Amino acid sequence: MSDSKNLSSAVLAFIVGACMVFSPATAHDIVPGAPQSKPIVIRNATLHLGNGTTIENGSILFEDGLISEVGASVRFPESAQVIEGAGKHVYPGLIDAYTDLGLREITAVDVTIDNVERGELNPNVRSWVAFNPDSELIPVGRSGGVMLAHVVPGGRSLQGQSGVMQLDGWSYQDMLLEGPVGLCVNWESVVPRGGDSKEKAKRYDEQIQELDDLFERARRYGESIAAEESVATDVRLESLIPVINGERPVFVEADRLGAIESAIAFFTSRQIPMVICGGTDAMHCVEHLTAHDIPVILVATYRLPRRRSDPVDALYSLPSKLREAGVRFAIAGEGSGYPGGASNIRNLPYHAGVAVAHGLPREEAVRAITQSAAEILGVADRVGTLTAKRHATLIVVDGDVLESETRVIDAYVQGRKVDLGNKHKQLYRKYEQLP
Repeated sequence: MSDSKNLSSAVLAFIVGACMVFSPATAHDIVPGAPQSKPIVIRNATLHLGNGTTIENGSILFEDGLISEVGASVRFPESAQVIEGAGKHVYPGLIDAYTDLGLREITAVDVTIDNVERGELNPNVRSWVAFNPDSELIPVGRSGGVMLAHVVPGGRSLQGQSGVMQLDGWSYQDMLLEGPVGLCVNWESVVPRGGDSKEKAKRYDEQIQELDDLFERARRYGESIAAEESVATDVRLESLIPVINGERPVFVEADRLGAIESAIAFFTSRQIPMVICGGTDAMHCVEHLTAHDIPVILVATYRLPRRRSDPVDALYSLPSKLREAGVRFAIAGEGSGYPGGASNIRNLPYHAGVAVAHGLPREEAVRAITQSAAEILGVADRVGTLTAKRHATLIVVDGDVLESETRVIDAYVQGRKVDLGNKHKQLYRKYEQLP
C-alpha cells in the first residue's frame, strides 16, 4: 500500500512538473489586436501591391478592416489616423502556403504535437480544429511578416483537410479565414521508394485500388444524398464529395518525379483539381504541369539538390525556371516536420529572396508569397494583394522584405494592429542586460 502511494505521488509530481515546464513553452501571452476603430492611412511609402506592381510615394487607406483606396494620391477623412511612411515599404501580409504551424510545437515533446491522426485514410480530419492559437511560434512568424498560414495535417495517404489561418485571434474560430481549403494527400507514401520491384508494384497497385474504391464509394454516397435517399452518415465519404465533384482541390505532397507523374495520372483521369506540394522534381515533368494547368507550392527553396548530378543551385533556381516554363507556383517555408518546419516559418521571405538571387524577378518573388499563394489557396478575393475591398492584412517594414536585415515595424490583420513581441525578442532583451 505504501509503495502504491509512493508511486501515485511520483506520477502526480511528474505530471505537475511537466505542466509547469511545458505550459509556458507552448503558450504565448500576447493579447490579440482590437478591432479597427477608425480609418488609418499610411502615406508616402513604397507600396508593393503583391501583383508585381509597386507605387513609389504611395498611400493606402483602410477602414473597418478593409482596404478602401490605394494609389499615388489618396483622399482620407479628417478622423483618420495618419502614419508617415517615408522610407518605409508596405506589403500584403505574407502567406506561408504549406505548414503545420499551430499543430506542432516542440518536436521532441509528443504532447505538443497534434498534426497526425491515427490510420491512413482520414479525409474527414480538419486541421484547424486542432490549431493552437497560443503557439509561441505564431508571434515569431509574425515578426517575419507572415500573417497567414495554410495549415496542413500530416500522416500517410489521405491526411485530411487543410485550412488558411490568420495569425492573430483568440481562438481557432477567430483565426480561420477559409476551411476546408482542400484535401491533403501524401503521395510519397503511396509510391514506394525501395525494395523488390515486383513487391513495389504490388504495394502500389493495392494502395491505388484502395483509394479508387474509397473515391467510388464517396461518389455513390454523394449520388444517394443528392437523390434524397436514406443513407447512414459517413463523415469520411461526406468529406470527399466536394473533391469528387471537382469543387475542392487535392494538395498532393510529392517531390520525386515518379510520385508527381503518378499523382497527375491518378487525379487528372478523375477530373479532380490538384496542387503539387513539394515539387522538387517539378521541372522534370513541366509538360504535364502546363498541359493540365497544375500549380506547384515549392516547399523551401533553401535546400540541397536531390541528386548528386544536379547543380548546387537546382532548387534555388527552380522558381525562376518554373516561371519561364509557364507553371503557376507559390513559395512556402520549410513545410511540416523536422528539421525546421513550423519553428522556421519566420524564414519564409528569405526562401523567396534566395530565388531572387538565382534569376526570379524581385516583385515576382513577392508575388510568390502573397498573391500567387492566395490564388492557389482560393482566398485571393480577400487577401494577397494591396487592392481595394481586400482585407487590411498588411505589413510595414523598413526595407526590402526579402532581405534578412529588414525589420517588420507594424503589422495588421483585418485592420487590427498586431503586437509584434515574441519569445525571441524577450530573451534578447533579457540577455542584453547580462553583466
